[in-house]
Order: sequence, then C-alpha cells, then structure tokens
Amino acid sequence: MDAMTAVAFVIYFIALILIGVHFWKVKDRDSMEDYILGGRSFGPYVSAMSAQASDMSGWLLMGLPGSIVLMGLGQAWIGIGLLIGSYTSWLFVAKRLRKHSVVSKNSLTMPEFFSNRFADHKGYLRIICAVVILFFFTIYVGSGFKSCGIVMEMLLEDSGMQLGILVGGLVIILYTFLGGYKALCWTDFFQAILMVIVIVMVPLVIIGDLGWDTISAGWDEIMATEMPGYTDFFYNAGVPITLTVVISGLVWGLGYYGMPHIVVRYMSIRKVSEIKVARRVSLIWGILALSFVCLIGIIAGVYLPMNGIDILSMSSSEAEFVFMYTAQELFQETAPFLLGVVFAAILAAIMSTASSQLLVSASSITNDVLAKSSRVHISERNLMWLARIIVVIISIIGMCLALFGSDNIMGLVSYAWSGFGSAFSPVMILALFWKRMNWQGAMAAMITGFAVVVFWETFMDFTGMYSLFPGFILAFIVGVVVAKLTPAPSQEVLDEFEAAQNYVDPEEA
Repeated sequence: MDAMTAVAFVIYFIALILIGVHFWKVKDRDSMEDYILGGRSFGPYVSAMSAQASDMSGWLLMGLPGSIVLMGLGQAWIGIGLLIGSYTSWLFVAKRLRKHSVVSKNSLTMPEFFSNRFADHKGYLRIICAVVILFFFTIYVGSGFKSCGIVMEMLLEDSGMQLGILVGGLVIILYTFLGGYKALCWTDFFQAILMVIVIVMVPLVIIGDLGWDTISAGWDEIMATEMPGYTDFFYNAGVPITLTVVISGLVWGLGYYGMPHIVVRYMSIRKVSEIKVARRVSLIWGILALSFVCLIGIIAGVYLPMNGIDILSMSSSEAEFVFMYTAQELFQETAPFLLGVVFAAILAAIMSTASSQLLVSASSITNDVLAKSSRVHISERNLMWLARIIVVIISIIGMCLALFGSDNIMGLVSYAWSGFGSAFSPVMILALFWKRMNWQGAMAAMITGFAVVVFWETFMDFTGMYSLFPGFILAFIVGVVVAKLTPAPSQEVLDEFEAAQNYVDPEEA
C-alpha cells in the first residue's frame, strides 16, 4: 500500500473513533433511550443521510457494480426497486411510525413498538423479533466484515483479507461500543457524504479521461460481440429480460418497511414535521448514488478490458472487485491519496451498515428481552454495559462468518434483506394502517415470512424469483387471515391507535 493511501485510511479510521469518543463523554450517555435511539434528537439531514448510509452496505459499491459488469444494465432493476422502496417508506411509514412509537409507551425499538402496539403483555412478539434479528443480522454483519476484508485484500494482497476483517471489525466495535446511536448517526452522516462524492467522481473522471465517444464505441463492441443489450434495462445477461427478473428487482423495495436498522431512523427524528425534508434529502441522495453506481458498472465493462483486466472470465465473487479495480487503474499511480479516499468510501458503505446492525441486535437482547423480563432485574446502567458486551460478541461471530464463510457479498445481503422484509414489513404496514390488526396476526405473519424465506432460499432458488416476493405476500395474507379469525384488539388498543393518528409534537401543538 502506498504511504499516501495509508494516510487516507488512517485519517478515516481516527475520525470514526473520535466521534465515538466524543459521544462517550456526553452527559446523557448512561440513558438507555439515548444510547439506542439518540433521545429522538436528530434533524432531517442527519436522519436522512444516516438512513441511506446504513442501508446501502457493501453491496452498493461491490455487489451491484459487479452484477452489472457480468450481466448488463438489466441488473439495475434492483436499484430502481430500492429507490422506490426508500422513498415510499419515508412517505408512508416514517411519519406514522414516529407518532405511533411515541404514543405506544415511548417505544425505543421496532420489537418494542410491535409489542406495545398490539398489547402483547406476554412478550411473544419481542422474542420472535429478537430471534429473527439475531439470525439475519449475524449473517448481514458477517457480510460487512467480509467486505472489509475484500477491500484490504485489494490493497495488501496476501494478508489483506484477514487484516481487513480484524481492523474493520475493531473500528466498528470501538465507535459503536463507545458512542451508541448518536455516534452511529453522525458517522453515517459524514460517511454518506463521502460515499456520494466518490460515487459521482469516479465515472466522471473516466468520462473526462476517455471521452464519451470512446466509451460509447466500447459498449457497441460489447453488444455486438459479447453481450447483446448490455446497456439496455430490458436485457439481462444478453437475453431479453423476463418478468421474474423485473419483479425480483423491484420487490427489494419492500424490505425498507421492516428493516430494523432503517426504521429506527424514523423513530429518532426530532419532529414529525421534519420528515418531509428528510424524505427529499433521502431521495436526492438515492438518485445520485444508485444512478452513478449503475453508470460505474457499465463503464467498468469498457474501462477494465482497455487496461488489461479480463472481465469475461470473472466469477460473481471476483466481479465484486470491479469498482476497486477501476479506482486502482485511475488513481494508483497519479493520485494515491485519492485512491485511499475512494477505498475509505467503500469501507464507509460497509461500516455504516454493520455498526447500525450491531446496535439493533444488542438492543433487541437488552431492551426487548432482558429489560422486559420479570425474572431478571438489571439497572439501566448495567443494561447499557450489557448492550456493549453483546456488540462485541456479535462482532466476533460476524468475523468468524467472514473468515470461514464462502458466500459472496450479494448473496449474504440478499438473504438477510429478504428475511427482514418478509418477517417484518407486512407487520409494520398492518400495524400502522389497520386498526383491527392484533398480536396473533402479527405473530403469524412474522413466523410465516421467516419460514418462507428459509424454505425458498433452500429449496426454490431454481425458480429465479427473489424470496422476498413470496415471503412478503404470504406473510401479509396470513397476518390478515389470522387477525380476522382471532379476537379483535381491546378498546384500549383501538383508542391508542386513534391517539397516534392524531398525535402532534408538544412544541408544535
């Protein structure tokens, strides 16, 4: 690694740790609400940018460009689905969830909100949520650490994978352990800025260097000799796109409504009235990031072969390196510090997601299980220390998965995203929009969504249909049917639902 590239990395890591140290020192750090929800104190810009940064993970700069290089622009349907899902989630879920989470006994987490919303006094929903969160987030966190290893392997070669997993994991643990939710949101805010600058810069530099005519001619050659429809949204891997591929891409957007580390941003925003601004900021960031990442993918298909890199023989795992290959060819000789910044941006996408997932997982065990148990009595201060210990434990498990697992980044993220979207998104929609929904329907929907995804990913992968589609549909139907067949919610629950619909922030009343 060039010295200037290393300097960029060191600056980036130090900045993250300093943010964690800063929030470790603030006076209210021993409040559980502050540690896991930031005291509902975030403005629209930090809320929107942190939501996007925690969402996009390593797949944005690794999985998506790689799949586009291998199969063409038809893979962009995933990005289109995510953009639609992100916007509609801010539009339909954010405001209602912010109101309901306050009225429902000041719920701090998504599992606690479900439990309070449906008056699940025995805690069945919290337990099921905790199991689903730990199962899929451990996989998700493992994919994040594996991404850290891949980035470092590009720079350090032989020892890079193991070192990247360990160093990336250590930094994530430090600022999550020290600063909690506030540290996460502020690091995510700055990381989102870094990510979008790099994502826009790289393809523009290539276009300025080669010229648009050269790139266009390269695409014509690819479509004539290697892959028809390479730059066409309606072709996939050289053949006309099927309805299954389009649906599988678009349904990724359904995951947003029940993604624990994203919906928590809706709950933590300072005022309901600021959600409109956050929605617009999120949309602008999403359009820039996803459109330019897709542009990076199809430009890399021309740029890399011109620099002696064979993309035709790449496996799906090797294709995840294409953005890094492109950055190396651009900046390694002429601007090594800038190369370090680009690689830091890739790590930003990875670490912002992994840290959010770690905190949500720790919160599920401490706030949603142990703190609500009648058999265990733990002070709030000790609960916070326990949450920090759980962050470390889950990180170690994630590192082991990254070191010894064999799945590619896109596969790991796809599995976890589908699991959350199927188990939680139908319940979230029904909880916010249907007064008649009860805890029995919610529990049935969660179990159905979880089971369908595990079954589909294990036995039905040959269909080509993304498991989130059948998982979401079946979970939604089962939730409605079971709610209809079981007793209606109590009058107290119905009154609380109406109170949430009419809720106004105190300072705006």
